[in-house]
Amino acid sequence: MRSWVVDHCARAADHPLRQVERAQPVPGPGQIRIAVSCCGVCRTDLHLAEGDLPPRRPGVTPGHEVVGRVDSLGVSSGRFAVGDRVGVAWLASTDRSCPFCRRGQENLCLKPQFTGWDTEGGFADFCVADESYVYRLPVAVDDEHAAPLLCAGIIGYRSLLAAAVPPGGVLGIYGFGASAHLAAQVALHQGLRVHVLTRGAGNRALASAIGADSVGDATDQPPEPLDGAILFAPAGELVPVALRALDRGGTLAVAGIWLSDIPALNYAADLFNERRLRSVTANTRADGEEFLRLVQRYGIEATTVAYPMDQAPQALTDLAAGRYSGAAVLHN
Repeated sequence: MRSWVVDHCARAADHPLRQVERAQPVPGPGQIRIAVSCCGVCRTDLHLAEGDLPPRRPGVTPGHEVVGRVDSLGVSSGRFAVGDRVGVAWLASTDRSCPFCRRGQENLCLKPQFTGWDTEGGFADFCVADESYVYRLPVAVDDEHAAPLLCAGIIGYRSLLAAAVPPGGVLGIYGFGASAHLAAQVALHQGLRVHVLTRGAGNRALASAIGADSVGDATDQPPEPLDGAILFAPAGELVPVALRALDRGGTLAVAGIWLSDIPALNYAADLFNERRLRSVTANTRADGEEFLRLVQRYGIEATTVAYPMDQAPQALTDLAAGRYSGAAVLHN
């Protein structure tokens, strides 16, 4: 089978990916093999290829927004049948026994595994996954538009929860890529006022198109104090900017797995009056299931740009350069 691997870490434009031929993977106990229809391109894939997140195994295959059909079942696998349409997301497995797993916080598991980082991902013809961590997908959403839901959507939803905006409150969104444009739709459907602050004319146009209450540059002051905010851009210099835009008691949730260094904070200006700064670390399967239910209820729709699987390096390069709005999706 064809598979893209991280050959070496380098800027996307310097071609860190290499396509290789590998034997089809064989599912083990409790696993399924998926014939990949398409796979979303996440900013985490870019961080992996460029070395911000060092690969955890040599020649790993990226991709953790995988959509396809079940092709083969491992021993004792019975949750799905051959031919079922499924999605594979970032969280590949947990130990299920650590204190965090036992209390329902599996996103904080002490020994997690992540698709396309610890295990082989979906930039390939086939991938294998633990069936317990695989999702059934909304029937009304086609494969291309389902792919970004599996990380961008789920993490965006968890970030929205982490921002703790009260009903009818005001949300600020800093950065407006794949994850942000899905979280914003949920927030708007839930009756929040949404102010988007982002670089790039294309991203600002997309924010306006989905109905944001205001759209400005990343360093602009929003038109009203924020009850909560989400930082999607991997730019640490925006942390103090967003904190200062919060009202008393507001929360800033940082959505990315990687963030550039945060400048020194001023306690009085940035954190006093019980402003909070928190990270978002992966997601639970419950987050994923709830988000996919909301996709059906609200009619959430991803804005996508399609690439052939053979053009995975170009998709990463275009993501790094900000050449599209929404989410890139690779097609087999």
